Amino acid sequence: MESIRSLFSKTYWKNLALVVLMTIRAPKFWKELFLMTFGMIFGGAAVYYFLMPSKLIVGTISGLSIVINTTLGGNADTLSYWIMGINAFLLILAFILIGNEFGFKTVYTAMILGPCIQFWDRVYPYTNFTHQVVDNPEILSQLQAGLQVLDGNGNPYLLSRTGEVLEQIKSSVMAAGLGMGDVWYDLLCFVFLLSACQAFEFRLNASTGGLDILGKIINKYLHFDIGASVSIGGAIICCSAFLINDFRMVVIGLIGTWINGLVIDYFTATMNNRKRVSIITEDYEPIRRYIVRTIGRGCSLYTLEGGYTGLKHIEIRSMLTKDEYAQLAKFISTNDVHAFMTVDNCSEVHGTWLLHKSHYANFIEDIKQRKVEYKQKHKHI
Repeated sequence: MESIRSLFSKTYWKNLALVVLMTIRAPKFWKELFLMTFGMIFGGAAVYYFLMPSKLIVGTISGLSIVINTTLGGNADTLSYWIMGINAFLLILAFILIGNEFGFKTVYTAMILGPCIQFWDRVYPYTNFTHQVVDNPEILSQLQAGLQVLDGNGNPYLLSRTGEVLEQIKSSVMAAGLGMGDVWYDLLCFVFLLSACQAFEFRLNASTGGLDILGKIINKYLHFDIGASVSIGGAIICCSAFLINDFRMVVIGLIGTWINGLVIDYFTATMNNRKRVSIITEDYEPIRRYIVRTIGRGCSLYTLEGGYTGLKHIEIRSMLTKDEYAQLAKFISTNDVHAFMTVDNCSEVHGTWLLHKSHYANFIEDIKQRKVEYKQKHKHI
């Protein structure tokens, strides 16, 4: 409850105002805000075009919102309100139960998903794919009176924004666009698009909120690890689909939740992938100089002795991006440097490696200064 008491502190609001002011004045803030919004627009498209028409429920807050919205006979607007409302409730609950661990980015992305769904509903409704206009004055009058009217297949007639009666003729966007009526195609499209969106947000140190928040709460109070906590929350949401779907659709939703986790891991690993390069050579200085001065990365030097020849060599190790590795490989090939090079992948890198000359004006000067400071600090050794 310490978090709640802090809300009544004048110092809390003063510090918060200073943080907000400093944040919005930074160019990086507006760049990341644009990128987060761009990513969430595609996340909204995944929910709107591939979940809402087919009523496919996967383990996300969007899935839970679709269950509630469908049960109450809502539309795209009410769905967006449910998503925003549930996310807001979870954010408040998380603040009370586990403290202020969710920053501005998570709050922003969690709350913008609903408006993104409304954006696609205004720009190009999914009913353009799945429904056709019918001329029936009697049904029109019933819909205008707020009544629900079902067609022969049990699907409700809809009223378009221009006041026309819409009858559902296709079960999903994929069924209409490619003639693929199986819900598996909608599932694959949704997972691919949403997983790419989530990986993109994770790359910006944000998340799509919702299930991540629920997972944190389960993690703290039931003591499961965070991965299992998210899976438990997702499974519970999938099972809520029994209110609107049959057993087959619920099982497909559970499988989709599992696949979604795998694809997120793949996208995240791919986006963060780095090359760990090891080069053994006698003529190491040109390579060292190229890595430090041209590419703008650090490297480490190790003295080795060949087990077969007994000759002394220098091993250079460096961590590079894919493009930087390609530059280095081209340099070695072009200059005919006699070297033995091995390369392996590294999924995560933290710390000073993130400093790069393209983002750091005094890169070389700082390296020289750090060398001086290091020698002064260790001169007694």
